[in-house]
Amino acid sequence: MTSLLIKEVVHKDKIVDVYIENGFIQQIHEKINKPAGEIMECHGRKAILPAFYNGHTHAAMTLLRGYADDLPLFEWLDDYIWPAEAAFTPKHIEAGARLACLEMIRSGTVFFNDMYWNPPVVIKAATDMGMRICTGPIALDAYESGSRLSQQKDREDFLQEMKSYSDLFIPSLNAHSIYSVLPETLDTIHSILEKYDLYFHIHLSETQKEVEDCLKTHGCRPVEYLDKIGLLTPKTIAAHGIHLTDRERKILERKSVTLVHMPVSNMKLSNGSFDIPAAEKAGLQVILGTDGASSNNCLDMMGEMKTASLLAKHAWEDVTVLPAEKVFHMATRAGAEAFGLHAGVIEVGYLADAILVDLKNPRLVPGYHLVSDMVYSADSSCIDSVICNGRFLMKNKKIEGEEAILEEVAKWKISDSKPHRYKDN
Repeated sequence: MTSLLIKEVVHKDKIVDVYIENGFIQQIHEKINKPAGEIMECHGRKAILPAFYNGHTHAAMTLLRGYADDLPLFEWLDDYIWPAEAAFTPKHIEAGARLACLEMIRSGTVFFNDMYWNPPVVIKAATDMGMRICTGPIALDAYESGSRLSQQKDREDFLQEMKSYSDLFIPSLNAHSIYSVLPETLDTIHSILEKYDLYFHIHLSETQKEVEDCLKTHGCRPVEYLDKIGLLTPKTIAAHGIHLTDRERKILERKSVTLVHMPVSNMKLSNGSFDIPAAEKAGLQVILGTDGASSNNCLDMMGEMKTASLLAKHAWEDVTVLPAEKVFHMATRAGAEAFGLHAGVIEVGYLADAILVDLKNPRLVPGYHLVSDMVYSADSSCIDSVICNGRFLMKNKKIEGEEAILEEVAKWKISDSKPHRYKDN
C-alpha cells in the first residue's frame, strides 16, 4: 500500500503534517520530511477530522428514495416497500448500493452496517469503492417462505465465501426483527453466532406495536425475549431501541449491546423519540445511523448528528442534553469501536479513516469551534476529501466513476405500479 503525506493541515487548532502508511496514521508532527507515494498540500486551509461510521442502513434502498413517503411503518412496509423489493434483481441491488456508497462518501462516511438482500453484491459494491462494510445474510420469514438462514448449505456456503472478501469487510448475521423472523430461525442464528463469533444485527423495539405483539406472543418484552434466547451479546447491534423500559436498558447494558439511534427515520415514520437521558443514565453504548434512504431520505451522518442533538434538547427540554462533542463522538469513535475498528480519532497508531474539511467554506466561518460547526452548521459541501484505510475515496471533491454510477441507477429505477398518493385539488 502506498504512503500518503498530508501537509500543513489543521489538527486540534495547530497546523501539522500527517504521515499515513499501510492504512494507519504513522506520524503527526509540525514538519515531516520523508518521501511519500502521494502528497496532499493543504496550506492551512483544510482541517483533518475522523470520518463517520453509519451504524445501520439498507444501502440499496436508495432506489426507493421518495417512492412511498408519509405512510405508517407497517402500511409502508407491507403495501409498498416489500412488494417493490420483490421485483429487485441483483442489478437493482448493485446499482442502489453503489449510489448509497457515492452519497455516503460525499458526506464523509467510510463505513456502514448494512441489512439487505444479496449481501455479496453489496459487499462488492462497497469494497470496489474502498469503503468498510459490515453485513451478511438476512432472515425475514414474513417476507419469503423459508429464510435463507434456515438452510444449512446456503449459510455454510456464505461463510466459506467470506474468506475471499476484502479486509474492509466485517461479517454479520441479520434478522429483520422479532415480528418478522420465526423462533426456529432465530434458534438457527444463535447456533451460527456461537460457532463463528459474528456480529448480530436486528431492528429492536422500533414501534409500540412491536412491543405489544411480543407481549401477546411471548409473554415478555422484545429485549427480554432476545435475552432469553441468547441473542444479546457484545456483538449485538440493535437498531432503534425507542420503546424500552429501565429494566430492558439494564439488560442491554449488562450484555454490552450497542444501540443505533436514527432520529430522522424515527421522526419521519412517527415511531417515537429515543430516550437519550435514560440511555446515558443506564450506561448504554449508543451510536448513530441513518436507516435506509426510503425512510430518511438520505444517508448523511452530519444531518443525523444535528437532528439527534436538537431533537434531544427539544424532547427533554434541556439544552445540555447531547452536546456537539458527544454526538460527534457517537458518529465517529463510538461507531468505529462498536465494530472492533481501531479508528474514529486522528491519532498515531489508529486506522487512517479521515475527512479533510474546507475551513473557508462559509458554513465553517468564523470558526470558533470546529466540532460544534460540523454538528450544527456544516453540510457535505464542507467536505473536500475523504480517506479510508489510507487511500482517497474522494479527493478535492472528485469521486472516480461518479457519473457512471448515476447513469446506471437511471436504468434500474423501479416502475411505480401504485397510484400516486397525492391528488390534485
